[in-house]
Amino acid sequence: MSFIDSVFAKLKRHPKRIVFPDGEDPRIIRACQIFYEKDAGIPVLIGRREVIEKVALAEKASLDHVAIINPETSSDLPLFCERLEKLDRYTKMGVTDARAMMINPNYYAAMMLQYGQVDALVGGVSSTSGSLLRPLIRLVKPLPHAPLVSGCMIAQLPRPDYGDDGVLFLADCGVVPEPDMQQLAAIAVQTGLVARQVFGRRPRVAMLSFSTKGSAKTASTEKVAGAVVLARQLADQIGAEIAVDGEMQADTALVEGLAQVKMGPSIVAGKANVLIFPDLNSGNIAAKLIQYLAGARVYGQILLGLSRPAADLSRGATDEDVASVAAVVGLQAIEYRKLYPAGEETPV
Repeated sequence: MSFIDSVFAKLKRHPKRIVFPDGEDPRIIRACQIFYEKDAGIPVLIGRREVIEKVALAEKASLDHVAIINPETSSDLPLFCERLEKLDRYTKMGVTDARAMMINPNYYAAMMLQYGQVDALVGGVSSTSGSLLRPLIRLVKPLPHAPLVSGCMIAQLPRPDYGDDGVLFLADCGVVPEPDMQQLAAIAVQTGLVARQVFGRRPRVAMLSFSTKGSAKTASTEKVAGAVVLARQLADQIGAEIAVDGEMQADTALVEGLAQVKMGPSIVAGKANVLIFPDLNSGNIAAKLIQYLAGARVYGQILLGLSRPAADLSRGATDEDVASVAAVVGLQAIEYRKLYPAGEETPV
């Protein structure tokens, strides 16, 4: 069973409601049919019903058991506007018309997510990352131990001898350009928490660098080494079962023989299933290379640091990509309260 098949199998036992703000996109409509036919849950499309029905007809896609909400005519729009205006940070947004903001599909979907009308959100296929991230950051409560929103990707490699039966978590590959030491530590812990849920056992988190345990000393390598210490402290503080080690080179993280030579005893080196990159350049480049040169299936971005599951997809995502990532965030939603300390999912 492939990684994504196992995710769908788990989700089938606990179906979830996933909202798609890009509801008029043909790929989203096809993905919703895939998602529902796999008994994964109920898709919720944000958009104009007449447009969605026309697209579905052209695509020969069924809308059975698919909810459709047009923000402009929704009965919840006045309530959402009222909630928006009560936010402490609303006045700092520089917005004078709450309705104009809330009829934006990304804002409407984010509000549905925050207030529990859906279990997870998948967007980004028809908009830039910024236009999806802004509503999520503004409306969805952050986790108290997460100083930033970041993203991770999940790679299913053709070779099962790397990672966990060929599955690796990669972060951050799409959100934070130059994380500082504290941010890098937070990214490591947040990614480890998601990996812990998916793998069902203690993740092995490698903090990557061009140096292994001080073989080179620069500001960059020392940032990674310091982030290892902070990540371990943060994991202990929140009671997360995560093994973190570094700084280490990528081959040291993945190849046991080399790990013994370069690093010595380590429960992570040579066996890592979570790879944390020092910056967005290295993370994004690595994710693209393993996808196109190594033939890996790559799923993401899964957004981290929010109190509700969400994902920001590439605008080049296929319908299969959309359905697969929807399953991953649906799986997150099953045990989200167990992943994080209690009381963090309360409204903003």
